[in-house]
Amino acid sequence: MNNSLKKSLPLYTFILPTVIFVLCFMIYPIVYNIIVSFQDLTIKNLNTGGSFIGLKNYVDIIQSEKFFIALKNTFIYTFACIFFQVVIGYLLALFFNQDFPFRNFFRSILLLAWMTPLVITGTLFKWLFDVDYGVINYLLMNIHLIDNPINWLGQESTALTAVIITNVWVGIPFNMILILSALQSLPGDVYEAAKIDGANKLQIFAKITLPLMKPTLFVVLVLGIIYTFKVFDIILIMTGGGPVNATQVLPFFGYEQAFVNFNFGASGAVASIILLILMCISLVYLYLIKKEESS
Repeated sequence: MNNSLKKSLPLYTFILPTVIFVLCFMIYPIVYNIIVSFQDLTIKNLNTGGSFIGLKNYVDIIQSEKFFIALKNTFIYTFACIFFQVVIGYLLALFFNQDFPFRNFFRSILLLAWMTPLVITGTLFKWLFDVDYGVINYLLMNIHLIDNPINWLGQESTALTAVIITNVWVGIPFNMILILSALQSLPGDVYEAAKIDGANKLQIFAKITLPLMKPTLFVVLVLGIIYTFKVFDIILIMTGGGPVNATQVLPFFGYEQAFVNFNFGASGAVASIILLILMCISLVYLYLIKKEESS
């Protein structure tokens, strides 16, 4: 064994656990899922293994009307959640970037929404939106915005909105912390120079803050899209995909294929489609980052 190999061997030993973890718990499940998506694997032949059927699972899924409902709901849900989470998170970050008494205390209180398990959050908001004893209907009726209680989770027109509101409440603190950290790391001398040159607050925000925050906002958007796109917990707890598929999303559609219909091949196809969509989003992010660095 030569000297260079002796020197590099400890380095490889240190990264070996990480490599094993990634292979066993990330690469292998993804590869296995892709293989299953090309098989006729159901509960009937789960022990013996499914036969290869090519793209049939993908064709059946894409031809399903429920798939397009889930796809549409997923994009509406993701876009709405990300928009409100980032905008409100940005405004709160600007607010908490100011110096005022008990700033850290109020910031830590806001973090409770993000730290609370989604099972508890979903159950809490299910009670809040309840048609009979929900606090939201009670408040809206007291301020005379509505005359009768709204069945938020029981009708098609409002169910998805209620779920979006829940997830926005969960995601705002995460966006706020990331954006606030970036704001606090911005160079102060640039702002001092802008003030000396006579720039007002709006000009400083548009010409200095936003351009310097662009890399952080890209990260926040991509992380938020990936996290939101694979929503499952809140949907399962609050609506179960109903009523009449009003809150049906792709991850929940894949769950139903596997654990309701016991069609594991079709479920694998749905999961592979989700993976492909998220990979395309990640590639767009990498392209934008590369373009930003080269400019």
